[in-house]
Amino acid sequence: MSTASQTATRADRLAALAAERELDALLVTRLVNVRYLTGYTGSNGITVVGADGLRRFVTDFRYVTQAEEQVHGYERVIGETDLLEQVAPGLPDGPVKLGFDDAQVSVKTHARLRELLPERVELVPAGGLVEQLRLVKDAQEVERIRAAAQLADAALERVLEEGLVGRTERAVALALEHEMQRLGARAASFDTIVAAGGHGALPHATPRDVEIPAGTLVVIDWGAELDGYCSDCTRTYATGTVDQQTRDVYELVLRAQLAGLAAVGPGLSARAADAVARDLIAVGGHGERFGHGLGHGVGMEVHEAPRLSRASTATLAAGNVVTVEPGIYLPGALGVRIEDLVLVTDDGREVLSTLSKELTVIG
Repeated sequence: MSTASQTATRADRLAALAAERELDALLVTRLVNVRYLTGYTGSNGITVVGADGLRRFVTDFRYVTQAEEQVHGYERVIGETDLLEQVAPGLPDGPVKLGFDDAQVSVKTHARLRELLPERVELVPAGGLVEQLRLVKDAQEVERIRAAAQLADAALERVLEEGLVGRTERAVALALEHEMQRLGARAASFDTIVAAGGHGALPHATPRDVEIPAGTLVVIDWGAELDGYCSDCTRTYATGTVDQQTRDVYELVLRAQLAGLAAVGPGLSARAADAVARDLIAVGGHGERFGHGLGHGVGMEVHEAPRLSRASTATLAAGNVVTVEPGIYLPGALGVRIEDLVLVTDDGREVLSTLSKELTVIG
């Protein structure tokens, strides 16, 4: 499917969702959602999608050429810096219910909209409609995520060839981010985590200018952004011989991760997926040391819906791309997290991450 056909289909589906909410049009201001709908990658743009073929894209003079190249099937409008001034002229006559993303639009922006729009236009909170579409990835999106995962895996393999012992956490993280960019990534999809020993007990540890010693565990959590889509993966490596308790913790996390993966499939509640891995860790005596959810969606953003957690109300569906990443964190001692990127398929799942999960020694 061409990009123009893809964005047209997305706009049609969004218009249908808006109609189900009895909305005449939806104002989309969040840039990642604008890109999803139009293909536009600039830093200033909004779009309005509605019934009867209403497709209006607004940007400023800096992006005239870019909009001509990227945005098709929309009326392209060049406005001033305040793009909201161009919302009203594109709306149909008569009473209009205009939806807006109440999770993203600030009080100040809402007040500005109300000032600019005529009284016949009713502003209606309607957050999450584009995100609802983004939950299920099409074939092209899946291929982009798969490519990002493969690139990230290749980058880590290259960095590990240089070893870990004696390099600082920060040096390894920087080398990994550089290698991903060298291989074609726009950037890392989030700040790379490299955490050795007790530092690995911090799930979101910041790499330090501290050398990685021998005989410990190192948690590496990294991802690439490629062609607008993200990857996310975690591996935990040994830098030499580790004691039996450490090996036992690693094996427990691995069993939980494999069980969580095996459970993933269409129709499974996200809460149930979380419970499969969480219950194993609890039986192993470390339930209180697994404090985060089992996983999250990945796509144009590295953290998006659906969430796999105890509090989630989501149900997995074919086309979801999620992480499965249980962990155990023993303060001051060690951390272990093992994470794969997983596509939910019609009859199960496909793991997009490729690196081995057996406890591997990297000197």
